[in-house]
Amino acid sequence: MTKIKNYLLGYEDMYIFQDTDYFNFSLDSVLLPNFVTINKKIKNILDIGCGNAPIPLILSRKTDAHITGVEIQKESYELATESVSINNKDEQITIINDDIKNYYKETESDSFDVITCNPPFFKYNSTSNLNQNDIKSLARHEISLNLDDIFMISKKLLKNNGVIAVVHRPERLVEIIDSMKKNNIEPKRVRFVYPKKDKDANILLIEGVKNGNPGLKILPPLYSHNDDGSYTDEIKSYFE
Repeated sequence: MTKIKNYLLGYEDMYIFQDTDYFNFSLDSVLLPNFVTINKKIKNILDIGCGNAPIPLILSRKTDAHITGVEIQKESYELATESVSINNKDEQITIINDDIKNYYKETESDSFDVITCNPPFFKYNSTSNLNQNDIKSLARHEISLNLDDIFMISKKLLKNNGVIAVVHRPERLVEIIDSMKKNNIEPKRVRFVYPKKDKDANILLIEGVKNGNPGLKILPPLYSHNDDGSYTDEIKSYFE
């Protein structure tokens, strides 16, 4: 284990502990908390598979709501608790070391106003090319958590009209919407993220509402980089 302390991406007054051997957080974890709908009425937020807690930490800058992060892997959980403590967020953020499929069974229904999730992106089967590092494999492949799990759990834990927001890959959009609707979650907002203006979208942001009314809004495209490789002004604004 090679633990290092970095500035939280773009935030010069927040820190995060990472390990170079593990699956470190990326731009996905900055995009999601800047996409999800947050308002003053929100009291409780759940982040499924919080890793070393980048999403809870960024959300803590946007809301006074209490944030719970659930992380199955002990190594990532330990990094998350240290990251929360060094930023003096222990009163607002609670990190739990558990399988979300156990946690949701023991948690009361309708407990959360908002759920966020940056899940494993790749399907898992016997021919999957897995990383030899088990931690990276769990983070990248649907070994212990898949789309149906996420939305089944959200159906129970979200309050009526509560929101779930997910960052994923565009090629999984149809599956995501299908799984949402099977679990009484109505897709409401979608945004595609492009690495540059002349490239295909490589990131999908989608938000749904439990028992929401039909009506899907496709938001304007988000470009993450300029032609010279620098971040676009909108991405930079997320770091301010």
